[in-house]
Amino acid sequence: MIREVVSVGLAVDERWKIIKNRIEPENGISSGMKRICIVTGTHGDELEGQYVCYELARRISEHKELLHGIVDIYPALNPLGIDCIMRSVPKFDLDMNRIFPGSNSSATTEYIAAQIMQDMSGADMAIDIHASNIFLRETPQVRINENTADTLVPYAKLLNTDFIWVHASATVLESTLAHSLNSTGVPCLVVEMGVGMRITREYGMQLVDVIVRVMCEMGIWAGEAPEVRTPIVSRDRHVSFVNAEASGIFIPSIEHWTHVEQGAQIGNIVSPATGEILDTCCSEVSGLVFTLREYPVVYAGSLIARILEDECGEDI
Repeated sequence: MIREVVSVGLAVDERWKIIKNRIEPENGISSGMKRICIVTGTHGDELEGQYVCYELARRISEHKELLHGIVDIYPALNPLGIDCIMRSVPKFDLDMNRIFPGSNSSATTEYIAAQIMQDMSGADMAIDIHASNIFLRETPQVRINENTADTLVPYAKLLNTDFIWVHASATVLESTLAHSLNSTGVPCLVVEMGVGMRITREYGMQLVDVIVRVMCEMGIWAGEAPEVRTPIVSRDRHVSFVNAEASGIFIPSIEHWTHVEQGAQIGNIVSPATGEILDTCCSEVSGLVFTLREYPVVYAGSLIARILEDECGEDI
């Protein structure tokens, strides 16, 4: 059932409206029933989550008799951004994921953020789906702030992703949806995958299996639980960065999510005008390339790759 979370008036008789699809068991809601929130579309240029929402809703609808909890699907927290293919909220020029938890007595964007928080309040789990930008391709991964690692890593290990990146705290994270939900007692996992403005179907199918598995563990879904891989758990000190030393066109020498040895060539930065190789980008460590440059135009300092160093798995 499509429900309106919040709606505010805009210019020229338009409205900024956030909707959700609430899927309930055929026999209705009972006391103590678990609820999971699937959230995406916070950034208008991140579309990987759109396929996930579609496929999850489709699977549940086909076997509604197996549903024993509540599934709330929020396909677009920033519908204006999706309409305009913009990361931020058009006209407001704000990053939607930097205004939480919001305020009911503040400006329009903060009011909407507060209403979203209120609607998700009391959920037993939330999965916040993001994509990369148009410049980088990301392997499916769960990103967790080190301050919440002890609580969230056990949940994250159920999320059929290739690895879990436990990253250092940063002040800006305090204004994200995930940080705000975790602060109010709603466990929220951030999944990042793919590339901006695109849908990578195999990544989407992988994540839907993840969500179904979590729903089974929570008692929300009575169907068969898909098998999940054992992810690598990594902290910041195990991630190596490769940056461009020159401006030009980046031509990769490797495939995404492949293993490289220390000193291996990641790619060349070339000059179309002169036919010269301006820089050869090499790995300083041995490990897995989980981020790789997708957009070929680069400048000195541009991120080319992130590499998950070998023997970095650890239990937290």
